[in-house]
Amino acid sequence: MPEADEESDADGAEDMPLSMRLSIADTLTLGNATCGFMAVYFTTTGILIPHLTGSEETGMARHSAATAVILMLMAAIFDLFDGLVARKLRSSPMGAELDNLSDLISFGLAPAYFVLVYGMVADDAHQRVSALAAIVVLLAVVLRLARFSCVTLKDGMFQGMPSPFGALTVVSIVLLELPFVPTLLAIIGVAWLMVSRVEYPKPRGILAVAMLSWIVGAMGLLAAWAFDAPGGQLLLQTGCALQVVLGAVIPLFATARRVNTFRDNRREARAAQLP
Repeated sequence: MPEADEESDADGAEDMPLSMRLSIADTLTLGNATCGFMAVYFTTTGILIPHLTGSEETGMARHSAATAVILMLMAAIFDLFDGLVARKLRSSPMGAELDNLSDLISFGLAPAYFVLVYGMVADDAHQRVSALAAIVVLLAVVLRLARFSCVTLKDGMFQGMPSPFGALTVVSIVLLELPFVPTLLAIIGVAWLMVSRVEYPKPRGILAVAMLSWIVGAMGLLAAWAFDAPGGQLLLQTGCALQVVLGAVIPLFATARRVNTFRDNRREARAAQLP
């Protein structure tokens, strides 16, 4: 009887529709979604609830904030590798949908919720305005992912700031602990970049290695800050500042390249019209 049961189970697996089978890439994508959900959990239990209950354990809040951001960074690693694995091996027919839904959790909901909680716990923040900024971040990611599914671009390029990069930039802005108004304006600026038409290169080859190295380095900075290592605060702020600077500089280079390409095309068109 056990052999018959095993045989029927194998037959059932073979008869399972292809659209219901998870590939290795899909499993990584689900890891992305899990990390995003746990980031929301740690933001709630370690930052929001202690604040609402009047707890003064600032170390616990710092550890929870670091854990939440590290989980978002881990989600970015899963997101990086699921694409690489899907190209090398295969992805199930529902892989693209799983990827978009997971990205919405990890790079839409989690950072937006982080901004919302920041507006509730920071001394100089305004809760309702922060809630509005959080909604803007969430909707920007929703629109960006929807457009990604509908618009076909040239190979190797994204249109608009990729949602993992945008999420990490938003969180970096919050961790910099700038005054409320500059923080708010910077967050809205990142949301605009995510829905803009600025072209960003896809992380492949050397760029993927550089991105992975940057994420691992950011985890180290967060860990040093969480455990109050000497210079940990300065290291964290330096890393966050570099993330924000990259978020601002890349669109400038992309825009300059686009303008130069447009000028070159106009010159070639004029030269072609000359007798």
